[in-house]
Amino acid sequence: MTGRRSVALAAAFVSVAVTVGLAVVAPAAAAPGCRVDYAVASQWQNGFTANVAVTNVGDRVNGWRLTWTWPSGQQVTQAWNATVTSSGSQVTATDAGHNAVIEPNATVSFGFNGSWSGTNTAPQSFALNGVTCTGSPGTPPTTTTTTGNPVPPGDAMARVAAMQPGWNLGNTLDSTGSDETSWGNPRVTEALLDNVKAQGFKSIRIPVTWGQHQGPAPGYTIEAAYLNRVKEVVGWALADGFQVMINIHHDSWQWIAAMPSDRTGVLARYNAIWTQLSAAFKDSPAALVFESVNEPQFTGSSGDAQNAQLLHELNASFRDIVRRSGGTNANRLLVLPTLHTSSEQARLDELATSIRGFNDPNLIATVHYYGYWPFSVNVAGGTRFDATAQKDLTDSFDRVYNTFVARGVPVILGEYGLLGFDRHTGTIEQGEKLKFFEYFGHYARTKKITTMLWDNGQHFGRTSFQWSDPELIAQIKSSWTTRSGTASSDLVFNARSSAVSSKTITLNTNGTAFTSLRHGTTELVRGTDYTISGDQLTLTASALTRLSGSRNYGVNAVLSAHFSQGVPWRINVITYDTPVLSAATGTTSSFAIPTAFRGDQLATMEAKYADGSNAGPHNWTSFKEFDRTFAPNYTTGVTTLTPEFFAEVNDNARVTLTFHYWSGAVVTYYVTRSGSSVTGSSGS
Repeated sequence: MTGRRSVALAAAFVSVAVTVGLAVVAPAAAAPGCRVDYAVASQWQNGFTANVAVTNVGDRVNGWRLTWTWPSGQQVTQAWNATVTSSGSQVTATDAGHNAVIEPNATVSFGFNGSWSGTNTAPQSFALNGVTCTGSPGTPPTTTTTTGNPVPPGDAMARVAAMQPGWNLGNTLDSTGSDETSWGNPRVTEALLDNVKAQGFKSIRIPVTWGQHQGPAPGYTIEAAYLNRVKEVVGWALADGFQVMINIHHDSWQWIAAMPSDRTGVLARYNAIWTQLSAAFKDSPAALVFESVNEPQFTGSSGDAQNAQLLHELNASFRDIVRRSGGTNANRLLVLPTLHTSSEQARLDELATSIRGFNDPNLIATVHYYGYWPFSVNVAGGTRFDATAQKDLTDSFDRVYNTFVARGVPVILGEYGLLGFDRHTGTIEQGEKLKFFEYFGHYARTKKITTMLWDNGQHFGRTSFQWSDPELIAQIKSSWTTRSGTASSDLVFNARSSAVSSKTITLNTNGTAFTSLRHGTTELVRGTDYTISGDQLTLTASALTRLSGSRNYGVNAVLSAHFSQGVPWRINVITYDTPVLSAATGTTSSFAIPTAFRGDQLATMEAKYADGSNAGPHNWTSFKEFDRTFAPNYTTGVTTLTPEFFAEVNDNARVTLTFHYWSGAVVTYYVTRSGSSVTGSSGS
């Protein structure tokens, strides 16, 4: 394409921290001061992207103007979150209105693209509102420079590798309501993106649904306010140093799916979006990436061949529009999905054929992965991350690697997680969930696949900036760089109705070495409290007796197995007795079984008619879907059967329910639906 791909850069990142003063045009405050952090985030032949952060260490400022002098003749070509003008080597950046106020100890950020020739020396001093300062009065300016290895913008494989790990700003700008809060999440703030960045994420996918913000044919004009809002959020993310991906998101099923019956209309509307987006982001830095469409699908097509042709048309039109628009778009990284973002070999082959035909070195393939479906939603007895679930993962990633990565085409796994998370993160047992994410991160690394966590607000709090499941995110973060030891289970049960006995679990060292077993900060004694024989960890009866204390139902002690690397493996020591389910009456819309769980935890439920045939939804299996058809509530002591379950239960037919618990206990219960009435009992 251009000469950028062969450029070897000597100075990748230049970070200049200059202590400068702050003064307002009005009468000066008592002790103005600020700090400016200037960083070149990426650099290529004749071009670069810089981020500037201004921290106020003095009095409140309302309206700011930052000035500096280019030492090497650089020029600003495009900016975000500030208006930047220049005259010769003199540069002025003024606030963008929304960030005019800088409170004491607060920071505002902006970024820009620039051009350079010869050298790209950083500015050595800044002035705010016309006054050059030294931070605290009397303190001279200081400059710190760091260097590193740049990623040339033309090297798509290296640039995609530099995007690892990534995070999705889900259920926000992609919502199909009137604005970004319509699906329950708050408006995006700079603080949110700052905090996501602080978690170690290098890239951010910003899904956007455009249809409800488009005018009618033939222009299909995007609402200016909405486009500006997307540009604002993108600008914040770029200023934070993220590599950023934007796309066409839920439009895929809202109206693009109608392409088999309205090819001309859909293509015109689709092209109108990318024409406008290409113009709006034409000069945005190379750190901005475009994705043609999320999870493409087609309704009423004649089959695979037509689906493949329609998706090829969309991807080809997208690429042509972006490339013809010029500017940075001429070489911008573009992401192309498979049908349904599936990793089935036929879908991968279809996309590979398109990419070969485009002969464009700056294309990326994308798929999504939400695990082996029975495990991902906990149905059909898929309660464990077992060999079948692991093989589904390895087969998927192997296909992606062999089809694309091994042939020089980078891959972004644009979304990953478990489908059960759509209800809550407890659908899959905690230890089994952690094993999935540990192995997922490890195998994606071995296959050189960049991953982007799907987060619709259920993981990282949008205003609290806290993780809802710290144990989960610790495992995910660890998997970015190393492996962690796990075990066959994180639950050790002893029945209160009998004497405490020793318990053995199998360690999965995953290439690590077991080092210790701890109860809090106390290290347990090998040979006395536990023994290790090969991969078998045995907790002695004496240790379990001591740890169980008065043997109240539930978790009595939490142990942690430590390994030579990665995060420790938690082991809950639990006292239980077989749960007791009581008789109940209710309706198909509201039915709950009184349940004394007695320290145990529900794993799954079977449902069968008297003749042995399967009852309820997914009648190809007796094991029903956790949370969708049944759900335990350990706080209130009930097991709920949902309206969705009874909607597919025969009238006046007795159903035998078999509840399987993690202790190994099995309890039988019977329900009968008569119209909208339901009765239940534990007796035969």
